[in-house]
Amino acid sequence: MVAAVVEAHPSHERALPWLARGRRGDIQMVVAAHSLAEAYAVLTTLPVSPRLGSGLAWRLLQENVAKHGRIVTLTVREYISVLGDLAARGLTGGVVYDALIARAARKAGVDRLVTLNPADFRRAWPDGEERIISP
Repeated sequence: MVAAVVEAHPSHERALPWLARGRRGDIQMVVAAHSLAEAYAVLTTLPVSPRLGSGLAWRLLQENVAKHGRIVTLTVREYISVLGDLAARGLTGGVVYDALIARAARKAGVDRLVTLNPADFRRAWPDGEERIISP
């Protein structure tokens, strides 16, 4: 999401067509609720000039993602299940965020999980490897 809405991002050209397809309704855009929060955090701290303020960051997410996407939330039980799975596999650190997004993707029954970090998501969702693609 960040790459698609920030023109100065090095992967903007790769990410923008996917966002555009979702906005037009050519594909159903499914977004983990956690991803909105994570994108907001990144947008509001991104080292670009001029800085993106909180209002602009929210407007970019609202107009480009939240308005057009299906937002998927996880239950407490699903959060606990994700953490238990990671612990059982000995995975630690930031993989938890990818695992939460992957669980939301699995819950929504997506055909594709589009990410600029496919290796991270394959580690978090080994059963979904065939669904994970890079733009």
